[in-house]
Amino acid sequence: MKVFSLAVLILLLATLWTGSQGISFRSSYGKCCYKNMFVKKEIPAAFIKDYKKTPSHCPRRAMRVEVVERRNVCVDPEETWFQNFLQQESSGSTS
Repeated sequence: MKVFSLAVLILLLATLWTGSQGISFRSSYGKCCYKNMFVKKEIPAAFIKDYKKTPSHCPRRAMRVEVVERRNVCVDPEETWFQNFLQQESSGSTS
């Protein structure tokens, strides 16, 4: 029983310490895009709600695109259709 109590105490202290340090046990790699996650076809601009670059530590450079119904897909930022979309976005926001 003492071993169990000690284990629970250590786990509780570790949880409190990581919370105070801002450390997360969840991996930030969940925001990365991997080879099998990329969409190959063009996504209509009307379906794109938001987009963000993947973090620099990710193995592949990509954009996480939020489409309708809060679904996220990965897009190669060098794709011609995505470059055209970005140009339209920037020209649309300045006029």
